[in-house]
Amino acid sequence: MAEPVEKPTEEPLNRWGGWKAPTYLKRGSGSQDLRLVAGSAVLGLVVAVGAVLAAGPWDSGQRKAERDLAAVQERAGGAHHQGEASDTPAPAPSAPPVLTALGDTAGHSAAAGKNALAAALAPLLDSPALGSVRTAVVVDVATGEQVYADGATTPMTPASTVKIATAAAALSALGPHHRIATTVRLSPDSRTVTLAGGGDPTLDEAALRSLAADTARSLRTGGAGAVRLTYDTSRYSGPAVHPIGRNENIARVSALMADEGRLDGSTRGPAPRTDDPAGDAARTFAELLDEAGVETRSGPTPGRTAAGARTVATHLSAPLSALVERALTNSDNDIAEALARQTALKAGEPASFAGGRRAVTARLKALGLPTAGARLADGSGLDRADKVTATLLAGLLALAADPDHPELRPVLTGLPVAGFSGTLGDRYTATSRGTGLIRAKTGTLTGVNSLAGTAVDAKGRLLAFAFLASGTTSPDEAEAALDTLAAALTGAAG
Repeated sequence: MAEPVEKPTEEPLNRWGGWKAPTYLKRGSGSQDLRLVAGSAVLGLVVAVGAVLAAGPWDSGQRKAERDLAAVQERAGGAHHQGEASDTPAPAPSAPPVLTALGDTAGHSAAAGKNALAAALAPLLDSPALGSVRTAVVVDVATGEQVYADGATTPMTPASTVKIATAAAALSALGPHHRIATTVRLSPDSRTVTLAGGGDPTLDEAALRSLAADTARSLRTGGAGAVRLTYDTSRYSGPAVHPIGRNENIARVSALMADEGRLDGSTRGPAPRTDDPAGDAARTFAELLDEAGVETRSGPTPGRTAAGARTVATHLSAPLSALVERALTNSDNDIAEALARQTALKAGEPASFAGGRRAVTARLKALGLPTAGARLADGSGLDRADKVTATLLAGLLALAADPDHPELRPVLTGLPVAGFSGTLGDRYTATSRGTGLIRAKTGTLTGVNSLAGTAVDAKGRLLAFAFLASGTTSPDEAEAALDTLAAALTGAAG
């Protein structure tokens, strides 16, 4: 089961000051041109290893990650040469007697690196555990080069890895500091109070209590007496039930809900859900209003906010950056669907499944990403109609590391850390090669398994990867095979 985010980052991690970004490259992908990022290997180490230090635990797991990092740095640092007493200095053992042209050396090294990576990944990708169809793309973030590809442009069902696309679109459209507002409005005649949902699925009793207190204070100041209470969910439209039907993995999608409609007090993972999330939130608000000294004439009823109503209380959600991190770390379906609808609203689309699909797709195109073959049927990845390519997911992750796109950084900081947090917390052990060096979003549906994220290789390079598999028969075996693929990247030294 996924773990919660204790203290999510509330702003993009772009603290390099005067660091000068390298030149960016454009690379063709079929008929599409994919503009990928040229980041820094230093950024890779900071993002992957720095997150481990923040995520804990602080004992053996962290020490293992630190030893691995030290080993990476030692391997990247070159040979150690000891001096010898001699009249004439001997040449360094690692230096060639004649220097070849730099371009030729670089080209030879790059080709050798690709060959070594292919030799390492191809047999692992051929594992029967990965089902009947599997695709893979690996991108060197610093150069924007696709260093490995197999079925790169084949549309696949991504499961929850589609949340990467949802999150990137929302951050691009709204910015990491955007907050979702839930408001209380008073009619011009001061007789009707309306609780208006803005689409914040993380609204909770504490927030409703604060809204009730602020509302009571405003009503006392205005001399209002007993009021009628209504609640407004009109910000969202279209079907409220996800295409998969009633399911413990997601509540009815509503502009007004508390605690994601959970009935068991949980904060993550599957849970029993209410059939009336908006009504339940309004009834809780009514009770809190009563405690605050506001008399309501009857139980809350659904309705639109009266024309000319004024706002008497407002609650703002956590920043979008924090919502994105929570959605990715815990694979939170309710937040993911809210992100898609917020993107739709910004684009002037209806806040529905269809509106979200159009808005998210348009935003990805605006970012210059290859959307050929993509179909974003929902924001969470629960819908099997979702289709993306490994090229799209790897390109998104590379773009999130681009210094020109600091607004996308929470896509990286929200990825679970192998062996430490979220849905990867129990998939790598303290002795696994990839522990602490891999950050990735998991995806699981019946017969579908996926993994997309970043890894730091033996030379300190940050690699973005996407591995998608369908036709799998054993989730445990498929996950183990995907984890082995990602771990192989941390040992790549080409």
